[in-house]
Amino acid sequence: MVKLAKTAGFCYGVKRAVDGVYEELEKKDKIATLGPVIHNPQIIADLESRGVFSYESVFEIPKDYRIIIRAHGVGKKVYEELCGREYTDLTCPMVKKIHRIVEEHHKKGFKIVIIGDKNHPEVIGINGWCDDDAYIIYDKNSDIDEKLADFDVCVVAQTTINREKFGEIVQKIKKTCKSSIIFDTICIATRERQEEADALSRESDMMIVIGGKESSNTGKLFEISKKNCPHTYLVETAADLPQERYNKIGITAGASTPGGIIEEVVKAMSENLQNEESFAELFEKSGIMTLSNGDIVDGTVVEVRNNEVIVDLGGFKYNGQLAADQITDDPALKPSDVVKEGDEIKVYVVGVNDAEGKVVLSRKKLVAMESWNKIKAAYDEKQVLDGKIVKAVKGGVVALCDGSQVFIPARQAAQGFVQDLQTLVGQDVKLRLIELDERRRRVVGSVRVLLDEARKEKEEKFWSEVALDKKYTGAVKSLTSFGAFVDLGGVDGLVHISELSWNKIKHPSEVVKEGDTLEVYIKDIDEEKKKISLGYKKAEDNPWTIAKNTLNVGDTVEVKIVRIMPFGAFAQIIPNVDGLIHISQIANRRIEKPEDVLSIGDTVEAMITDIDWENKKISLSMRALIPVEVEPEPAEEEVQDGETLVYSTDPEVEVEEPIEVEEAPVEEAPVEEAPVEEAPVEEAPVEETPVEEAPVEEAPVEETPAEEAPVEEAPAEEAPVEEAPAEEKAE
Repeated sequence: MVKLAKTAGFCYGVKRAVDGVYEELEKKDKIATLGPVIHNPQIIADLESRGVFSYESVFEIPKDYRIIIRAHGVGKKVYEELCGREYTDLTCPMVKKIHRIVEEHHKKGFKIVIIGDKNHPEVIGINGWCDDDAYIIYDKNSDIDEKLADFDVCVVAQTTINREKFGEIVQKIKKTCKSSIIFDTICIATRERQEEADALSRESDMMIVIGGKESSNTGKLFEISKKNCPHTYLVETAADLPQERYNKIGITAGASTPGGIIEEVVKAMSENLQNEESFAELFEKSGIMTLSNGDIVDGTVVEVRNNEVIVDLGGFKYNGQLAADQITDDPALKPSDVVKEGDEIKVYVVGVNDAEGKVVLSRKKLVAMESWNKIKAAYDEKQVLDGKIVKAVKGGVVALCDGSQVFIPARQAAQGFVQDLQTLVGQDVKLRLIELDERRRRVVGSVRVLLDEARKEKEEKFWSEVALDKKYTGAVKSLTSFGAFVDLGGVDGLVHISELSWNKIKHPSEVVKEGDTLEVYIKDIDEEKKKISLGYKKAEDNPWTIAKNTLNVGDTVEVKIVRIMPFGAFAQIIPNVDGLIHISQIANRRIEKPEDVLSIGDTVEAMITDIDWENKKISLSMRALIPVEVEPEPAEEEVQDGETLVYSTDPEVEVEEPIEVEEAPVEEAPVEEAPVEEAPVEEAPVEETPVEEAPVEEAPVEETPAEEAPVEEAPAEEAPVEEAPAEEKAE
């Protein structure tokens, strides 16, 4: 019979590294590894056939290549050398943990002791985290007493070291050193593999150890098996198998051995069986076939957690682990949004985690594989796809289309430039594929190409129907200092700032903002330059139209002084309609300047005295509303005891005592004695009325008011003085 060890084959760290290299190869043509990614000549040969070569130094790798750090890890200085270079770190997580332990305790002053092979790349990398100052021990017979007796030491182990050897050396260190801290850093998968090899080799007639001859962990398996079974052979492939025939054959494999090679060896050894057990039955018992990378299996969801889903894989010995990010590409969805307990699902086998005893699964990869054919058909047929933008990345965004990720460059993600691509995340979009790289399974899409096509179609329709005064409803797309651009459906039109409001504004943002919906009409069309001028102001909102419907000559209005000029003041009657109060209409007296009475901001009452609707001019008067001062009636005279008493007929004037007035007999003041200035020369020539007969000093003007003998009643030309004696006129 042939018995295959359950722990044979890739460990978690090696599997992760190998898969990582192949994944990077799908993304980028030029990659290189810093040293062999694993110690397996078949894997290395396959990578080299694909153009992936290993180099011993960062400086040997071409600048345009992406660098892969292998599972064994590297020292701290190497990371410094990688500064500025593109690289992917595939160091085994267990080895990373050792790096942290060593760096931390080295800084605290401990002497670092590494139990392992000083020439192994893993040990070289670990030593690089304590300035290459570690004491490396591989043999219990090393001179520990002299070198470490006076130190406080921190002990770590190479992950693949023999556990028995590790225990012996640790015991000697504890007895020798002043103080010590021991970290058992042997990989659990390595320990289980070695323990199983020890047990299997004890019960086998022949032991086959599969793996690279340069592999440390494979060498340890060979040593353990050889000690228990003399007929132990180390082979790299089925071609190296011995021809002997035995009844009980045990097979194990190192951590760097691919499942395909193990399968070939088991198949070849089945021919040596001395019983009727078939190769298929053997492999079914071993379970190795079902755990190969790339297998698609059916499973049942047994538990849904926050960050993962546990899947029962039927008759297989491990449950499958389906991480949240392997369920869907949509980061907004939780595992419970996609599956529930009891669901039957198909999953893709990514690899086996020996350390935790779980199969690493992916549903996302399976969906992507199934949708790839759809993607290729959509590209060939130039189909329109529905997608959802799930994340923003450097240079663009990623959309999920039927399970496949489609990269959309920033310039193709929208109609115009998008400053913050993060604002697009979560949007449902329609797109068309414009590039497809089948080898790398990379696809590029465009949202803009569909938007451009739709816009062109709208433009053609618009220009075929456009006409002056035609009304449209559109959204404001952008604002400038001179106006607002409105989308009319494929064509943008400009509403000039003067057309946005009847009021005077400094910027369009005082009236509208981006996104506002406006009712506009076509004001002007330039088909040659493809320019449209739009109107927005409504005639009924014109302040002068409102004024014409509400104001009339003779109306009294309350106005606000808004501007003062040397010739008068402008006053606002209603918003955007001003009237002029001329300087002569401000007061009922003569003023030097309007500021003597008015100030800007004053509110006053005025009468509308004139309106010129054609020229948009309104005349106002404050003076028209000022009451006219009435002259008092002549006082009544009463003669009493030789005195003349004067009483005022004005009820507002109180006269407490009579006012004495000197007598002025009329007869002593003939009319001809009136001064010449009372009768202008043109009305009564001086020579026709001699002045010498009536001296001015004997007849004061105040005693003979001119109104008692008005000149207009006897114009000089109609009644010459010589025909009308002065005595008759006096009567």
